[in-house]
Amino acid sequence: MNVYEFQVKNQKGELVNLQDLKGKVSLIINSATGCGFTPQYEDLQALYNNYKDQGFEILDFPCNQFGDQAPGSNEEIATFCSSRFGITFPIFSKIDVNGENAEPLFAFLKEQKGFKGFQEGHPLTPVLHDILSKAQPNYKETADIKWNFTKFLIDKNGVVIERFEPVEDIKLIEERIKELV
Repeated sequence: MNVYEFQVKNQKGELVNLQDLKGKVSLIINSATGCGFTPQYEDLQALYNNYKDQGFEILDFPCNQFGDQAPGSNEEIATFCSSRFGITFPIFSKIDVNGENAEPLFAFLKEQKGFKGFQEGHPLTPVLHDILSKAQPNYKETADIKWNFTKFLIDKNGVVIERFEPVEDIKLIEERIKELV
C-alpha cells in the first residue's frame, strides 16, 4: 500500500485522487493558522518554489485538534495562507489527524512512520513535552501526530520515507527532498 491509493478532499470538498502524485516527491503536512509554528509557511513556500519544477509537491491539511489553532473555515484558512504567506501549494479541507475521525491518509502515514521524539536542543521541545505529557503522560509511546506542522516525506513511488516533527530543522527536510527529486 502507498499514498497513491487514497482520495482526499480539496478545499472545496471535492475528492482528489492522490494517484496524480505518481512520479513526484511530496511533503504532506498538518497545519494550523494560529500556531507558534505557523511562520514555517514561509520556509515551506520557499521549498515549494525551489523544487516544484523538479517534481515536488506540498499537500497541506489544516487541523484544529491541537490547541484550537485552526478554527476558521476552509476558505478563511486558504485566504489567510495566500495573503499572509503567499502560499501557492494546495491546501485541502480541514481534517482530524488523530482519533476515530482521523483522515485515512493520516492513519496510514502514522502507521508507516511513528513518533520517534522531538529534536533535542530546540527551544520549543520542552514546551511541547510539557503540554503533551499533561494531556497524555505516555504520549511518546503512540504513533499519533503530536502537534501542528508534522510533516511526512513521500518518494516518487508513494512510499513514506520519513516523518518530521514540527521542531525539525527545515534545512534537514530540504536535504532529504534534494536526495529524492
